[in-house]
Amino acid sequence: MFNVKSFSKFSKVLNFKHFTRELLQWYPLNKRDLPWRNTQNPYIIWLSEIILQQTRVAQGLPYFENFLQKYPAVQDLAAAPLDDVLRLWQGLGYYSRARNLHHCAKQVSEEFGRTFPTSYKELLKLKGVGSYTAAAIASFAYKEKVAVVDGNVFRVLARYFGISEDISSPKGKKEFEKLANELIPADQPDEFNQAIMEFGALQCTPKSPDCESCPLQESCVAYQNNLIGELPVKKGKVKVRTRNFVYFAISCGDNLMMKKRGGQDIWEGLHDFPLEEIEELDKFELTNSKYYPALEEISASVHYEPQIKYRHILSHQRIFSTFVEVKVHSKFLSQLKNLGQKHGWKLLTANQVEELGKPKLIVNYLNDQNI
Repeated sequence: MFNVKSFSKFSKVLNFKHFTRELLQWYPLNKRDLPWRNTQNPYIIWLSEIILQQTRVAQGLPYFENFLQKYPAVQDLAAAPLDDVLRLWQGLGYYSRARNLHHCAKQVSEEFGRTFPTSYKELLKLKGVGSYTAAAIASFAYKEKVAVVDGNVFRVLARYFGISEDISSPKGKKEFEKLANELIPADQPDEFNQAIMEFGALQCTPKSPDCESCPLQESCVAYQNNLIGELPVKKGKVKVRTRNFVYFAISCGDNLMMKKRGGQDIWEGLHDFPLEEIEELDKFELTNSKYYPALEEISASVHYEPQIKYRHILSHQRIFSTFVEVKVHSKFLSQLKNLGQKHGWKLLTANQVEELGKPKLIVNYLNDQNI
């Protein structure tokens, strides 16, 4: 296999023009009709790119449509309360994206006069906008000759040119970006970027790529050398942390006790129930809970089934959770509110809970309980 270090020596031999030409011919015949491809509005393009990061198009499209309907311009999004943005984002995951989305909208509105910067370098100054997103906006909205490099692009380039550089390393990313920028045509940077990403999404897929009908088959290093399954190379793996949550679903009539999650942890800014994080769920004893003495005094009933009820798998964490259901008699309402005030919890109506942004496992629990 070639590597990027020696690749420039062979750049005149390898048919860059053939690669680019085939992609540009393939794209209009195979592309999906997606709403953000029919505009040069940087706000719409930015919104779609943020939503689609680490998200499949089928999952992200309804969120994109809902956001655009509720916040048709960047100043509308900037003016929205963060809690409303998180609620609309609910279920999409990676909630730091939603917080960055809101922060960036305020930045564009307040610092840039409601107008997105018009160059790649200036776009990089925006919160949550990295090299990929900046390149997408710059090329799609302003036709700047700058290549986008996402997972699809890594895969297509690594396979076609036979590059074994580790795509998870900063060095590898930089070298793939260099190659992509050598390939991109000055007169069609937007079309080329869309084409290579779509080619990776539809044709040169991670598993079972459609090599038999691929227009690049004859000159693809990976296909010709039976390396499809080995490229791209990604050595860095995210260490997955396992966590165990015991949630206390405390209710008083139609009211539920909720807490807002703080910073430096998953789901920052979302709302869930009071909880205890423990080492092992199967060793948890309710009577040893720090909340149990106070809850026992004011509860009409406490119900706990010592078993895992919900699993939530994130890219870097596995959450196992169970729920203690605590029903408090209305005569103890004032004591319950005092308990909540002590711990920073809030007693809310079902309608108020519905309006809050919540982690998916809390949504699943509430749906299962018909709350």
